[in-house]
Amino acid sequence: MNYNNFIAITNRHLCKKNDYLQQIKHIAQLHPKAIVLREKDLPLEEYIALAKNVLQICKKEDTTLILHNYAEAAHVLEHPYIHLPISILSTILPSDNIRSSITMLGTSVHSIEQALLAKQFGCNYIFAGNIYETNCKPGLAGKGLNFLKEVVQIAYMPVYAIGGISPDTIKEVLSTGAAGGCMMSGFMEH
Repeated sequence: MNYNNFIAITNRHLCKKNDYLQQIKHIAQLHPKAIVLREKDLPLEEYIALAKNVLQICKKEDTTLILHNYAEAAHVLEHPYIHLPISILSTILPSDNIRSSITMLGTSVHSIEQALLAKQFGCNYIFAGNIYETNCKPGLAGKGLNFLKEVVQIAYMPVYAIGGISPDTIKEVLSTGAAGGCMMSGFMEH
């Protein structure tokens, strides 16, 4: 299978098959569009230490790594790719020190209003979701393909569907004009 339309989202708590770093290496060897290191429950220092190891793996496998949640980690590691929750974009971006070193900025949106904010903040891409119901957010109904299509139409940047995305659903996701989809369980559990 070709994974170039997928972004892998990490979650070490789902990693059952391999050691976490072995699983990251396996994912990197599949060459998804990118890997987002989403281990937001770690303290900053532990996240930075983990990110150093994952960066080495991704460089060796020629796979893009996007850090998540910790703008300080991106700054410390001099890594220009970061995905930040929309709730903290407005507090982080005014810092010229951090913003000037970021060349790829992304966020996740759950409404049309948030997609418009992402444009204002100068994001390079957005994740839109949750599109389908997912085990990550049990009981939360998916927003559906029409929502995804609306976000794609107003975004004028690459939009990746998130929430319940799998190889079985990627064709209908792409049919909306989305650039691809994000997958967590499918990458972390296999």
